[in-house]
Amino acid sequence: MTVHQPIIRKAGIRDVEFGENVTVVEPVNMYECRVGSGSFIGPFVEIQKGAVIGERCRVQSHAFVCELVTVGDDCFISHGAMFINDTFSGGGPAGGRKELWRSTRLGSHVSIGTNATILPVTICDNVVIGAGAVVTKDIAEPGIYAGNPARKIKGI
Repeated sequence: MTVHQPIIRKAGIRDVEFGENVTVVEPVNMYECRVGSGSFIGPFVEIQKGAVIGERCRVQSHAFVCELVTVGDDCFISHGAMFINDTFSGGGPAGGRKELWRSTRLGSHVSIGTNATILPVTICDNVVIGAGAVVTKDIAEPGIYAGNPARKIKGI
């Protein structure tokens, strides 16, 4: 049996623009992104290149914030929340074809529940996304949204 050595890439914090008074609990994987003042990043979070986290936000453990995601101010992203930028529009993963990826934009005062999945959408200010919800379409009206696909269940 031939023994091969793997390619090892280390997780960590690289080339991140931090505002004032940001707290990061390691281990995390954050690179080439921006985190606004007063924000908190929990352990086991990944925030990828070009992503923007606004001011006074909380990103809880095990959340995944991919490229092309912008989060407004005063937002809460709960444990295990996932953002998606590849819609498999070509019938499968885009792979290295980033031109097929789409962006996600969260307004301010948005709360994303535990294990929610956010596809490439725009979400207005003052929205709560319930735990386990799957957001597949833009949300243009404040309120509480839940389910798969997420739908408005109550106004705020």
